[in-house]
Amino acid sequence: MSKPKVLFYVQHLLGIGHVKRAATLARAMAAKGLAVTVISGGEDVPVLDSSGMTFVQLPSVRANDRSFDGLVDAAGNPVDDGLKQERKQKLLDLLHEIHPDVLMIELYPFGRRQLRFELIPLLEAAGKASPRPHIVCSVRDILVEKNKPHRDAEMVEKARTYFDDILIHGDSDLISFETTFSRAEDITDMLHYTGYVVEKELAAETASDAGSEEIIVSSGSGAVGENLLRTALKARPLTTVSDRTWRILVGYSMSDEVFDSLKAEETPGAIVERARPDFVTLLKNCHLSISQGGYNTLMEVLLTKANGIVVPYAGGHETEQTLRARLLAERGLIRQIPEEELTVDGLANTIDAAVEHPLDGLNALNMSGAERTAELINGWIG
Repeated sequence: MSKPKVLFYVQHLLGIGHVKRAATLARAMAAKGLAVTVISGGEDVPVLDSSGMTFVQLPSVRANDRSFDGLVDAAGNPVDDGLKQERKQKLLDLLHEIHPDVLMIELYPFGRRQLRFELIPLLEAAGKASPRPHIVCSVRDILVEKNKPHRDAEMVEKARTYFDDILIHGDSDLISFETTFSRAEDITDMLHYTGYVVEKELAAETASDAGSEEIIVSSGSGAVGENLLRTALKARPLTTVSDRTWRILVGYSMSDEVFDSLKAEETPGAIVERARPDFVTLLKNCHLSISQGGYNTLMEVLLTKANGIVVPYAGGHETEQTLRARLLAERGLIRQIPEEELTVDGLANTIDAAVEHPLDGLNALNMSGAERTAELINGWIG
């Protein structure tokens, strides 16, 4: 008897958080006996673990800058009609080839409006398929603030038209979906909180001592975070832990030019390297973590109980990292420095305070989002 099939579309435009979370969800679904195909529309991610699933890479597109106001192809050229048609046709071919029991779409209709040229045809084809797949939206806990009420109405309309259920990968005890989506009440019957998504097995299986008692400074695997890394290197000699090994992890999407310039600032005891696939191991073993505030990084900091300082990214139109970091800091789970307040002296002082007085807040968050998602998907198939 063949396994039930899930087709999971995900698009990352700047950082890799979206596709990394999708891969974690796919592995959890595979562990429950589902055959999962993940379709990624963003750039190739060297550090992504795609084990346990079929991984399909579309011709990649990404945001042209941090404002997300346009899309470009792998060469940096504006996305043209030919590329749009190629991607759309690939999606439709996969839908007809796989005949999924469940179609999962990451973020849309709560984001990714730029991808409507391929998402609407995919959703319409799925809706007309026989048998029709169960169509699910997978969305994180916090939406980016847009201040455009007509967009909220459009999101409700698209959700009602094309989707059966909406998975919110968060814990309503920390923040409810309605906090950042004013029309959540209009789709309450479709909403399912799963808890936060994090790969618990990574921390449980750690056997290496990599990163032991080090200061781990990370910018995620995206293209932003250069200022945090440079500020940390400058703050190091001003801290009480300047004698420890500091490991500076540069995102893979950051340019070689930026990486080389950071590498040139290496001094004895300060190691600059690209982001590593064993990041969770480094967190578990570290003396202190200094990072940006992406969803995945924060969940991994909490999972490993790392002593964490977070500087949430707030460039472009981004608001979600700042809000989530503030809420977690209010619970005593992390220390956070707003990006606009980041200075060399301020970071050095926060590092010394974190080392002298590690936080011991109780993490009562629901962090079983991957497992709960797999259970819900299985239930809808059944």
